[in-house]
Amino acid sequence: MKRYLLFTVFISGMTTLAAELTAGRLIGNVFGTSNLVWASIIGLILIYLTFGYFLGGKWADKDPSPLAMYRILAWAAFTVGLVPYVAVPVLRYAADAFEVLSVGIMAGSFIVVLVLFIVPITLLGTISPYAIRLSVDDAAKAGQISGQIYAVSTLGSFIGTFLPTLVFIPTIGTRLTFFLFGMVLLIVALVGLARFASTHEMFKLIWMPLVLTAIAVIFSNSALKSSSGQVYEIESDYNYIQVQEYNGFTLLRLNDGQGVHSIYHPDTLYYSGPWDQFMVGPYFYENRSPDEIQSMAIIGLAAGTAARQATAVYGEDLLIDGYELDEKIVEVGHEYFGLDLPNLNVVIGDGRLNLDRSEQKYDIIAIDAYRPPYIPPHMTTIEFFEICASHLADNGVLTLNVGSTPGDRRLVDGLATTMSQLFPSIHIMDIPGTLNTMIFATKQPTTADNFSANMLRLAQDTTLDPLLVTTMTTTYANLTPGYETSTVFTDDLAPIEWIVNDMVFNFVLQGGLEFLQ
Repeated sequence: MKRYLLFTVFISGMTTLAAELTAGRLIGNVFGTSNLVWASIIGLILIYLTFGYFLGGKWADKDPSPLAMYRILAWAAFTVGLVPYVAVPVLRYAADAFEVLSVGIMAGSFIVVLVLFIVPITLLGTISPYAIRLSVDDAAKAGQISGQIYAVSTLGSFIGTFLPTLVFIPTIGTRLTFFLFGMVLLIVALVGLARFASTHEMFKLIWMPLVLTAIAVIFSNSALKSSSGQVYEIESDYNYIQVQEYNGFTLLRLNDGQGVHSIYHPDTLYYSGPWDQFMVGPYFYENRSPDEIQSMAIIGLAAGTAARQATAVYGEDLLIDGYELDEKIVEVGHEYFGLDLPNLNVVIGDGRLNLDRSEQKYDIIAIDAYRPPYIPPHMTTIEFFEICASHLADNGVLTLNVGSTPGDRRLVDGLATTMSQLFPSIHIMDIPGTLNTMIFATKQPTTADNFSANMLRLAQDTTLDPLLVTTMTTTYANLTPGYETSTVFTDDLAPIEWIVNDMVFNFVLQGGLEFLQ
């Protein structure tokens, strides 16, 4: 019996952490994957486990039998598998609320989804104290047995940390990951009932795997979201990826869906967004000509909007290295966004790491890896910008797309201050009608007057794609006076999450969502 108890504890610990990690993806598909979301998930899971440990100890003393423990385990397993399917209507309701940014519904839905985990996680928390009670037959060995039980449970938790994120979510999806772990745990519980109680007790609960299987089959072809215009969805190692059609345009949305990460239309390259701004940075230099622009790096390639626009303007002789963390996004780009550029070299992996490894120097480095509240801190620091500067040509420019809110430019100020430690000239423009701010940092001293002179000169060149001058006109018209000197971000201290979370909260509390609508 002891060996099977240890095996039970191992599978229970594995399922607990698997449920927690998969809960992050389930909730993140709608509410995003910010540190606030993760803090809520981890905090409440710990509270549920604490409650489970307390109940498990009481129940084990009251009824110290394998029958009682494996019944509890069966219900824990059944509810684990059931969670994503019960959550479907709530999550879809929340997704609709995100479409219109209804804060009350979003908050309520978030709470409801988290509450769904109270039953399975609490019941899973009862298993370790129950197993200890059933295993201790000699009080002198109580400490040894307790340590063994918790060691095995923790080892299972370790395995459960990696299996969902690295194996199952990318291959079978969030709902089937819940189903799989729930079903494995349920089989362990039913076998335990048959071995240590009776086959009769096992058959009393045999309906559980049948019901779970039926529910999984019924929902097998249903979309995680029912957003208007949705044509495709997939889950990757890093993101919930969604493709939508809107007025003839194809949009790439990730996770909560509140940002358009790429856009495509077969008949136009005019999108009035941040992507086209990346290609105009070199014109802050005096007398800059388009044929001087030979190479470009895009950190945060997504589905390739900026790469397509730059290629249209500078031609296929422009070498583009596109750094993208998520390989699935690139695959979606090929399928839906015309990402078939012969001059584009896609590099899969972390942008900072791979740029540092590159031997190439670029005329333009475009950083499009930010979107509050999802800003990788390691791509905001002076050490990161040192890497960027070392990979720029002598007349190169670093262009960064970052968010700001009306009246709160702390993030822009912090990034501009940090970049100014390495780059002699910083130019900032706000994209009209959006919350996007572009920061241009040049390796040599430059001026806005240079930009204006280049714009007027290039406007006379009828051989150029008009997208270039149109974009330059927008850039020049929306240049801001400058920035306020503030914190220099370092690898040791970059309070990005604190700044961004405070910005978002203040924005919402001040009614800023009306601006987005």
